[in-house]
Amino acid sequence: MKKPSVFVVFLTVFIDLIGFGIVIPLLPIYANNFHAAGWEIGALMASYSLMQFVFAPMLGRLSDRVGRRPVLLFSTLGSAISYCIFAYGSQLQGQTALMVIFASRIFAGICGANIGVAQAYIADISPPALRSKRMGLIGMAFGLGFILGPFIAGQARGIFGVTGPGWTAAALCTINLILTFLILPESREASSEASKPRPQLEQFFQTLKRPVVGLLICVFFLATFAFTCFEATLGLLLIKKFNIDPESAEGIKTTANLFVYAGIIGALFQGGLTGRLVKMLGEPKLVAISLFLVGLSLAPMPFASSWFQLRVLLALLSIGSSMTRPPVFGMISNLTNANEQGMTIGVAQSIGSLARIVGPVFSLVLFYRINYLPYVICAGLCLVTGFLVWAKLANFRLAPAKSEELVVEPEIS
Repeated sequence: MKKPSVFVVFLTVFIDLIGFGIVIPLLPIYANNFHAAGWEIGALMASYSLMQFVFAPMLGRLSDRVGRRPVLLFSTLGSAISYCIFAYGSQLQGQTALMVIFASRIFAGICGANIGVAQAYIADISPPALRSKRMGLIGMAFGLGFILGPFIAGQARGIFGVTGPGWTAAALCTINLILTFLILPESREASSEASKPRPQLEQFFQTLKRPVVGLLICVFFLATFAFTCFEATLGLLLIKKFNIDPESAEGIKTTANLFVYAGIIGALFQGGLTGRLVKMLGEPKLVAISLFLVGLSLAPMPFASSWFQLRVLLALLSIGSSMTRPPVFGMISNLTNANEQGMTIGVAQSIGSLARIVGPVFSLVLFYRINYLPYVICAGLCLVTGFLVWAKLANFRLAPAKSEELVVEPEIS
């Protein structure tokens, strides 16, 4: 029997996120080329996350019952199919193109709800003291996906034409499916406790009502909301501030390269420094500092007047955002009993997906009115949330979950 491996699940998530990274920077630009209204671009960006919001707890709970491996296999197959649909829609025009791409993003969102399953896999095979560090590897996979994904998107668009990015993403997901089938073992056995879960809505609200876990999930929502607002509007900000041509391959490459730059910095911090910073500061203080950095980088970004200024702010944003996810999910995992890892992490990912639903609509509607408003508002939210985390959790110490025991959290002041 193959031994569960952090590297193998990292590789699985990494390849899957390359496919996601290929598509996400192109959506606002493609939609703009199809003459979509601002709300239509926002809805297109949000459709993926709407499906994650609905399906992340379902896939997490299913993986608690039947195992992580089969859920990861079927979701990866679905992702490959969704990118084939995206490639087909990319060659169409107008409203027809938008409808087909909408369909592809909805299907991709259902399958992309598996990220909570991957995090539960990491929790299954990691001792409590290493969970924040290893959650950083999942974050690193995100970062590396955004490094190679946008780069591949720009190259594929230039070499293979408008359908190239979609077909490339589909091919990579197919490779991922084969690798997952061949080398990813199951991380846990089904248990009697996991086979009799609470009703989904009850579990959802019970998770949110837990004092520390509920606060951490809210923090994840706000951090994801702020980053999504940036993510959805960066391409449009470049068009407005730096006069790039959204219809040219060069314009798409410029946008993609900035995502690559941000991804490199984020991946280096998540993969290399998360464990050390957790030891030095503890999870709560690291989360608060990360939010301060995001807020201080977002506020001046729409006022950047040179490429140098923009890159400095992107670097600070990447460092801050890269340090939020791993300690948040490390704490959530350590405060959750073994039979509910998939469901609890799925709820957290679902709330993050909710942020990705409202974030693009919020930011794009405001951007088309006053381009700096979404950045300034999100900066304020991050700073306030950072102070809240510091005040409520700075002195909090984790009491890791053990075996199948129920975790009882202390009230937070």
